[in-house]
Amino acid sequence: MITMQKTEKIAVVGAGIMGLTLAYRLLNQGYDVSIFEKDDRTGGMSASFDFDGLYIERYYHFLCKPDVPVFQLLKELDIDHLLTWKETKMGFFYEGKLYPWGNPLALLKFPGLGLLSKIRFGLQVFLSIKHNKWDKLDRMTAVEWIKRFEGEKAYRVLWDSLLRLKFHNFREELSAAWVWSRLRRVGVSRKNMFHETLAYLDGGVAKLLATLETKIKQMGGEIFLGSEVTHIYIGMPENKITGVKVNGQEIRFDKVITTIPLPYIPQLAPGLPGDVIERYKRLDNIGVVCVILKLSHPLTENFWLNISDSVIDLPGVIEFSNLRPFEEKIVYFPFYLHRAHPWFSEPDAHFIEMVKRYCKRINKEFTGDWVLAERVHRYECAQPVCPPGFLDMLPPVKTEVEGLYIVDTSYYYPEDRSLSESIRAAQELAKELGFPVSPVNNA
Repeated sequence: MITMQKTEKIAVVGAGIMGLTLAYRLLNQGYDVSIFEKDDRTGGMSASFDFDGLYIERYYHFLCKPDVPVFQLLKELDIDHLLTWKETKMGFFYEGKLYPWGNPLALLKFPGLGLLSKIRFGLQVFLSIKHNKWDKLDRMTAVEWIKRFEGEKAYRVLWDSLLRLKFHNFREELSAAWVWSRLRRVGVSRKNMFHETLAYLDGGVAKLLATLETKIKQMGGEIFLGSEVTHIYIGMPENKITGVKVNGQEIRFDKVITTIPLPYIPQLAPGLPGDVIERYKRLDNIGVVCVILKLSHPLTENFWLNISDSVIDLPGVIEFSNLRPFEEKIVYFPFYLHRAHPWFSEPDAHFIEMVKRYCKRINKEFTGDWVLAERVHRYECAQPVCPPGFLDMLPPVKTEVEGLYIVDTSYYYPEDRSLSESIRAAQELAKELGFPVSPVNNA
């Protein structure tokens, strides 16, 4: 009988969906894997919480037709029956008024643009959906691409507020390829030109995380929560991984794979070469402060509400209960802010009061009595800032240190962060790194 000998101990830093999937794959290959997570829960940005009796994600998640890695993993874990597809609606709140959005008829009826601008915008979306090559777009900024294609007015009406409130001072640096991938992902998920179809998991992403956790433990993997890795040890002169420091204790490992945001790497692995450390320091990330309200009445009929309004400092509102049905209505209000932005440290009450004012502007019938519960979550590194040529800025996943691999959501580029891309990245890493596995003949 041939079995796999666990010849190497591997530490996975971060128990988000990428870290869990990576550990699951490596355990399947026969390795001794330990996962370290500083939080008291797994999931990272896909983690859930108890919202006064409703267990729901801290940050909204949905699935599109291109999310094949998720569908394959769900089937492998025998939980694909939890997947539910639903037709959803999109809206556009423009200068105090709510308009339908997301289909040709809505675009033609929208009063904020002339016919030529509408045609140019529609053509750009159509071509983004049809074309799967993005190398030329990686050479220009999003602002340049949009203005060149749609014109100055369309940019100002449709895009300026979105990019400004998502990326702030970084909006002029954003790659056109990143915007293209966003248009394409949602566009190819449409049933047709007039109908948008998205999916969710019954029980939420928590079901996927819990199933992965169970499988990992059944295969002998260990998950340590409340266990922050604060240092990665590099042996010299061999320039080889020797272990990690967790809660003040040094633990020896043969290999270390980190899946936490890249801005934390210089502090975590100061033993990397100086030029590599500088490459990590040049990378930046936008954080998020996300307000979630539980309402007694629907705010709108839309799942996704894009916003371009002089009063509302939000790029959009996600009414999640218009995708995944709940007894109450669940609405996410994401404020994208750099961790150094003065607003990022404002108290929760500051954001909650802002959101309530915004609700009244969006729906005149809204009153404070609609609010059944409220919660605020913060995440320092929610969205990598991706300028043109971003992939060339990233250090290799396989570092110069033997046994050290560093990856995060930045390596999806030009794709946006999602469950699917995290799973894809983890599976490709487990496969492409080619960890040697020694067969042992026990016959």
